[in-house]
Amino acid sequence: MRYYFNCLLLFCVLVVTAQENNNQYSVDANFFYGNIAEHNSDISHLIKGHPTGFILSYNKKTFGQNAWESRYNYPDYGASIIYQDLKNETLGNNFGVYAHYNFYFLKRNLIFRIGQGLAHNSNPYDKVDNYRNNAFGTRLLSSTYLMLNYKKENIFSGFGLQTGLSLIHYSNANVKAPNSSINSITFNLGVNYVLDADNTPEYIKHIDQDFTEKVKYNLAFRTGVNESDIIDSGQYAFYIVSAYADKRLNKKSAIQLGTDVFFSNFLKTHIRYKSVAFPLDNVSGDEDYKRIGVFVGHELFISKTSLVTQLGYYVYYPFDFEGRVYNRVGLKRYFSDKLYGALTLKSHGAKAEAVELGIGIRL
Repeated sequence: MRYYFNCLLLFCVLVVTAQENNNQYSVDANFFYGNIAEHNSDISHLIKGHPTGFILSYNKKTFGQNAWESRYNYPDYGASIIYQDLKNETLGNNFGVYAHYNFYFLKRNLIFRIGQGLAHNSNPYDKVDNYRNNAFGTRLLSSTYLMLNYKKENIFSGFGLQTGLSLIHYSNANVKAPNSSINSITFNLGVNYVLDADNTPEYIKHIDQDFTEKVKYNLAFRTGVNESDIIDSGQYAFYIVSAYADKRLNKKSAIQLGTDVFFSNFLKTHIRYKSVAFPLDNVSGDEDYKRIGVFVGHELFISKTSLVTQLGYYVYYPFDFEGRVYNRVGLKRYFSDKLYGALTLKSHGAKAEAVELGIGIRL
């Protein structure tokens, strides 16, 4: 009940705040019902029922006051909260807080939402009291959700309806083992309300001018804490130094080419463990824990925030850990034309290795 009370209280505060502002806002509430996807056979024992929950969201509408708003068909941005009953006492319940964007298509009737935030799990792994929960090794989780809905606003006195599908992902990104993670595919049905719907501003159309920019060079430093898949093997800091060039193609996009040097300290312990526990794997224990990769990437610019996706390959790979191909996805926030911060997830396919907190300079 505490979760429900907190959700409703935050929802009411957001509505009152929006009514006191001249900008246009909307709120929506969605109930969902679905399934946990068996993306990994290790979690098959945790799938017991059909998860249920709700998503409450607060959205600020855009009308083209800034050029990027017109460029992306006037998206919304805002905050949302999710409560999910995973229908298994071993897994517990999750409560998450997110920042999100809503992008519109098909005459603004189709909405695609992407949200990123943090979630709290009520019953994480414990080697004595909850050893069956190999999905969540920590109470605090990273969480992402996607929503694709057909949406009709202002059907009657500001109220509208929406329905569609949502994908909700929870993981601690190997900050602490275990971390098999959970993905829920759900059907949602909800109601939306546009505040001050009778006074909708006019959309402002911006025409982008021809845009060119020279190749820019970037230096970035990333760090964080992670652990191998071996439970209680220890959490260690990691450090990543990156150098890459990027070329802006237009106002929205840039392509990247560069290299990463990985100092992954958890591999030191993991290599020693493998050399002792699995002598037939031909691991001596003296292998180098460092790795060097080259990558190509893309950056999608939305206001001062950008979405980064990269695909890399280890060219220096002295110890085999999850394969030579890696990928990175995350967000960058520009503090100025040159300085930026980043929050990214590095993984090997669907297998997360680390959440990276970074800072960089673009010259």
